[in-house]
Parts: sequence; C-alpha cells; structure tokens
Amino acid sequence: MQEHLGEHILWHVPVLGWAVHADTIVTTWLVMLLSLIFFAWVGASYRSAYQTRRQVVVEGVVNYIADLATSTLGPRGEPFVPFFIALFVFIFLMNQFGMLPFKAFGLPFGGSPTADAATTVGLALVVFVLTWIAGFRMTGWNRLKHLFKPTPLLFPINLLEELTRPLTLAARLFFNIFVGELLFIIIASIVVAKVTIGPLNLSLAVTVAPFFIQFFNFFVGTVQAFIFTLLAIVYLALSIGDDH
Repeated sequence: MQEHLGEHILWHVPVLGWAVHADTIVTTWLVMLLSLIFFAWVGASYRSAYQTRRQVVVEGVVNYIADLATSTLGPRGEPFVPFFIALFVFIFLMNQFGMLPFKAFGLPFGGSPTADAATTVGLALVVFVLTWIAGFRMTGWNRLKHLFKPTPLLFPINLLEELTRPLTLAARLFFNIFVGELLFIIIASIVVAKVTIGPLNLSLAVTVAPFFIQFFNFFVGTVQAFIFTLLAIVYLALSIGDDH
C-alpha cells in the first residue's frame, strides 16, 4: 500500500493555465452522484403507504437541521433551510468517502474531498458570500454597523475577525479530516510493512487499530459536518440580526 497525502493529479485549465486537483474534483463529482442516487432511493420509499426506516433516519436528520436553523435564524431563516440541509449532508458524505479504499487499489480518485484544503476553502467562501449577500438584502447598510461596535476604534479588529471567518471555518474542517486520513495511512503502512521490534511484532500488534481509527474518523467526520453547518447558521444569524 502506497499513498501520498497532499499529492494530487492535476488538470490544467485551458487559456487560464490554472492547475486544479483532478482527483479531488472527480471524487467530489462521484460523491454528488452517489448523493443523488441515495436521495432517489429514499424518495422511492415514499411511494409506499408505510413509513420505512430509511425515511425515519433521513427525516430525523432533516428535521434536526431545519429546527436548528429556524430556532437560530427565526422566520427570516426559513428560506435558507434547504441550503443548510444540503450543506450538512454534502459535507458528511465527503467526510465519510475516505473510508472507501479507492486509492489503495491504485484508482485515480478517492479519499475525502474535505481532506483537500481547496474543497474546504471553497465551501467556506460560499458561506461567507452568502452571509454578506443575505445581510445586505435583509438589513441594508446596517450590515456594517457591527464593525464599529462597541467603539469605532475597534474597526480594524472587527474587520479582521470578519475576514478571517472563512479561513478558520475551512481550516477546522480540513485539518480534522486530513489528520484522520493521515493517521489511518500511517497505521495501515505499519501493518503492511511487517515491522518487528525485537520480540515484538509491531505490525501484528496494531492490526486491529485501523478498524478503530475508521470508526473514530466516522465520528469525527459526522461532528465536523455538524460544526461546519452550525457555524454557517451562526454566521448568517449574526449577518441578518437586528443589531446590525
């Protein structure tokens, strides 16, 4: 098993000459395709007169995110509920996609797209732009009032805090997923390498570790998807709040 985290297959955009991470893009497209298939499968269950277990699970997640958004944003936040539901599900699936060993079989895609900073920065910028556009549409120039509170002297600090929100939002998601995948690869490499230290067969001793790491990564991926969505809701609430 040989995998190099941080190395990507590159595509070069014609004319512009930009280099993009081809493996991350293909993996993201694959996640979107699987998402559509999954929701089509869930939607097909509504043809039955009886409620199925898949409906209960999916509706539980949808209702929880919807209640969280409306309780935080109030009535003005209802139009954004579908966005936050889609954001949570999309990030959750991307986080968990790294559990599938596509790259281990030499395929030119795989891993979690959120283990690539380009993905998390893009998601964070979408949230950042949304908060500013929604803020101006709902509160006008009052959107900028908070930058001068509690005193205009704090304007540079408040502005810096505002501008660094996408960076912190992206970095939190990226590092948590990246480190989880890195840890799994290190342990898996030790198992494959048949490392022996004196009488201790280290590779044999850590054989079960990858299973626990994958379970831990699943938990972390779920929590990070929720935290990213929750912070997006909070940032929007701050942007469209009456105190701006």
